[in-house]
Amino acid sequence: MYLNTISSINKLCKSKKRLGRGIGSGFGKTSGRGHKGQKSRSGGKVRLGFEGGQTPLYRRLPKFGFVSRKKIFNDEVRLSEIESLYKSGKINDKIINLYILKKFNIVKKNIKYVKIISSGRIFFPVIVEGLKVTKGVFSKIKILGGIVKES
Repeated sequence: MYLNTISSINKLCKSKKRLGRGIGSGFGKTSGRGHKGQKSRSGGKVRLGFEGGQTPLYRRLPKFGFVSRKKIFNDEVRLSEIESLYKSGKINDKIINLYILKKFNIVKKNIKYVKIISSGRIFFPVIVEGLKVTKGVFSKIKILGGIVKES
């Protein structure tokens, strides 16, 4: 720390600008607005993105892309998440469906379609009802003696 780096308390409590209070204040006459023009008038604002009559950037650039509304209702669940449910002892039943995934907050309440992806392992047979599964998950469940009932 040096003497020139110490800030005074006066700088922290900065006084408010007093506009239109004479020449000596530095904000007299035009009150810091300059001379003439739209921004000097009362209520004279310029909207966001306005470029003085020039075609604004957001209209010069081309529009592209598309976001599907379906992805609001779709979700993916990993095998490791299902495994953690059984390890924690929350579920004793072997059936996995959308209701159970919502009940234990693995997917949000607004989700309608779920796909189980092959990320992680599962060590016992399970019955998957009404959920989509990838080929990897399908083979892992079949090897362990589980059943996949897709709707």
